[in-house]
Amino acid sequence: MPSTSRVSLTRFLIEQQREKGHINGDLRLLIEVVARACKRISIAVGKGALGNMLGSAGTENVQGEVQKKLDVVSNEILLEANEWGGHLAALASEEMDDPHPIPHRYPKGEYLLVFDPLDGSSNIDVNISVGTIFSVLRCPEGVKEPGEAAFLQPGTKQVAAGYAVYGSSTVLVLTLGDGVHTFTLDREQGSFILTGSNVTIPEDTSEFAINMSNIRHWEAPMKRYIDELLAGRTGPRGRDFNMRWVASMVADVHRILTRGGIFIYPRDLKDPSKPGKLRLMYEANPMAMIVEQAGGAATTGLERILDILPQQLHQRVPVFLGSKNEVERVTAYHRESGA
Repeated sequence: MPSTSRVSLTRFLIEQQREKGHINGDLRLLIEVVARACKRISIAVGKGALGNMLGSAGTENVQGEVQKKLDVVSNEILLEANEWGGHLAALASEEMDDPHPIPHRYPKGEYLLVFDPLDGSSNIDVNISVGTIFSVLRCPEGVKEPGEAAFLQPGTKQVAAGYAVYGSSTVLVLTLGDGVHTFTLDREQGSFILTGSNVTIPEDTSEFAINMSNIRHWEAPMKRYIDELLAGRTGPRGRDFNMRWVASMVADVHRILTRGGIFIYPRDLKDPSKPGKLRLMYEANPMAMIVEQAGGAATTGLERILDILPQQLHQRVPVFLGSKNEVERVTAYHRESGA
């Protein structure tokens, strides 16, 4: 691509604001601030052991998961970047028990930011792709000091969602509710450059992503679906399927966005008290918005993810997302069984 045709993230957002009216100045600033924070996280991830960034931080998050050093660092980067700009009313992070208010010394804006600062952090020490996921909501009218209740909005209320994946290159994927666009970080220039517009996910696929080690805990419709895929061309589906599993939702979803596929983290019976593994607010909702905007589908196996009214900030749900026809098939199996 000739240098004269390179479109930076800043230019893209200005054009969305000025020419299409999709966003206002505060939302544009918010996206740019999040992108700058992702660049800082990318640098920290890239340094690895050289920056003393590997290993455990010796603490646990609200879910009882051991935090990695980079979990803590990434969370602090996003908090510090977004506190002072005047575009946010409050923030919520997967790594914190409660919402983070904007300090009183700074002005407040109309938006709420929800984020998973470092998804897939179990992969950090082995140098596999990790990422940051974020979601933007509007603060409810009349709420001056937003607490947990202000964040409990269905995914359909999101005004923007995105993720950054830190791999062989750093890629920012963004939707403002009008298609999905990808930006690649030019490390020399320090800018995210538009490298993909109106990305679409193929409706059909022959790839699936799931943690097969949990098969003994799955419910019957889940086993039925995977058994059909594993049977390949001699089974009821009449073709072979390949399995891919990175154990980093960002990396798995990015592969699906790039070439199609279905990502599944179903409910299982290992701990019947938990309805799922992934967090609705921090992971499922933003990824569901991105996938749907790219022509895919996202459900819990029974209902559309974006229609769920959250009951808790750290609520968990099963997740089925990706190529539309496969998501609809496995969802139909669950609905038929009444699982």
